[in-house]
Amino acid sequence: MPETNTAGWTTIPAAVRAAAATAPDTLAVVDGDLRLTYAELDAEVTRFARGVIARGMRPGERAAVWAPNSGRWIIAALGIMAAGGVLVPVNTRFKGEEARHALAKVRAELLVVDDGFLGNAYLAMLRGGVGVALPEPTSETPVPALPSLRTVVTMRASDDPFVLPFDRLTADGERIPAAEVDRRVADLRPDDVADILFTSGTTGFPKGAMVTHRSNLWVDEAWSDMVGLLPGDRYLLINPFFHSFGYRAGILACLVRTATMVPLAVFDVEAALELVQAERITVFPGAPTVYSSILAHPRRGDYDLGSVRLAVTGATVVPVPLLKSMRADLGFRDVITAYGLTETCGTATVCPPDTDQERLSTSCGKAIPGVEVVIADPGGETVPTGEKGEILVRGANLMVGYFEDPGATAKAIDAAGWLHTGDIGWLDADGYLRVTDRLKDMFVVGGFNAYPAEIERLLSEHPDVAEVAVVGTPDDRLGEVGHAYVVAREGRTPTEEELTAFCRDTMANYKVPRHFSFVGELPRTPSGKIQKFRLGASR
Repeated sequence: MPETNTAGWTTIPAAVRAAAATAPDTLAVVDGDLRLTYAELDAEVTRFARGVIARGMRPGERAAVWAPNSGRWIIAALGIMAAGGVLVPVNTRFKGEEARHALAKVRAELLVVDDGFLGNAYLAMLRGGVGVALPEPTSETPVPALPSLRTVVTMRASDDPFVLPFDRLTADGERIPAAEVDRRVADLRPDDVADILFTSGTTGFPKGAMVTHRSNLWVDEAWSDMVGLLPGDRYLLINPFFHSFGYRAGILACLVRTATMVPLAVFDVEAALELVQAERITVFPGAPTVYSSILAHPRRGDYDLGSVRLAVTGATVVPVPLLKSMRADLGFRDVITAYGLTETCGTATVCPPDTDQERLSTSCGKAIPGVEVVIADPGGETVPTGEKGEILVRGANLMVGYFEDPGATAKAIDAAGWLHTGDIGWLDADGYLRVTDRLKDMFVVGGFNAYPAEIERLLSEHPDVAEVAVVGTPDDRLGEVGHAYVVAREGRTPTEEELTAFCRDTMANYKVPRHFSFVGELPRTPSGKIQKFRLGASR
């Protein structure tokens, strides 16, 4: 693994201080009325760190943030790490049982929560559910079901006597000398765990992937180099901060580049377009659904998007027509695709801006520096160039492992250090990766392997189809056949007969879906991945 990144930072808190020193007057955060320069952000991070130290946080303890994208999320996350803690972002879509699982798994000592956001009673859910009386805590613990949780900090006003308002926490920290934060930042080491992000959980229980300061900084500098993120860029942060895309390729990438972070709490097309116009956004990453929603919006032409230079997408197989429309209809100059997992710091491959148009439209780019990507057969042997197999990744971007789960870690990372991604793809002669499917999504039709992503890509070329997801369904004669769930383009009404005829003209017969369902939307994780198990459950 590389010793450090090229800038010489060793930890994330050290990078915060370096940004404050080199670009003190550059805007770091723009969130409504909150506008902080990098010098001011560093000061707020230190104040928050003093506050959590005053509440008893010790180095190495885990602290969670359960809240939507905001300036305070950024301050809290960086402040936790400056105090020597390990950051644990929690999915804002989690319900009580899911959040309790994550917090209990890591034995979180502190929780920062935006209780009441969009009507979500997060604390009530943690304590037993919404619509019931809050259980009376039996001790100092704010949530009896989580005995390790000593402190709950709320981002908004609360009359709950067992929680602490955000401003009160920072005020209490004034009794802790700033020198104590300096000492803890200096004591951090590159290979200390910086954060634990839970996998997006398209199936089963999410697992907590541990990543070091070294890996985070290395990957986010490499990502920034390859996509062309520049100092002073104005970056619209739509991707959720609890996900690698929003946190690592968002907050941390901006930090290493001293770009301006403009968080958006909830994606709304008009709110996003208003921010692009008002803040002259230059970098606009997002999941494919973000751009398809903008393209379908009837008022997108009312907004000036001319400031946007760069769009980066990924999280799933991206339809070629969408990439073309982002350039032709939205006017984005550089549209870049990337590939990664929570276990790879969110990034394994990236298409740099100088990639030719054909590869930009059909590949996820090539491995970032310090990372290897190979394609392997079921036995783990590397296959020839151009052949499909499982994507394996090794290098500076890999997680340490799953938190307190050596069995799952050994299953994911083999003895030679290769992460088995569970994704199917192939590499061309120049090392550009094409991701074609998930191993678990493949189904067998009369002895032939059918890859849903390939079928979806071809179906998405139909002019009446906005989105499509294909799953295998049992068939008495063929074993399995395809079932396509289709979201029609606005104002269009395709029929099963029309789509079947289209498929027969564009793909081998065994790939043609035998069943079609027309739906208003596809179930997705917050990162944009389609939850196909929910489609299967609906059959």
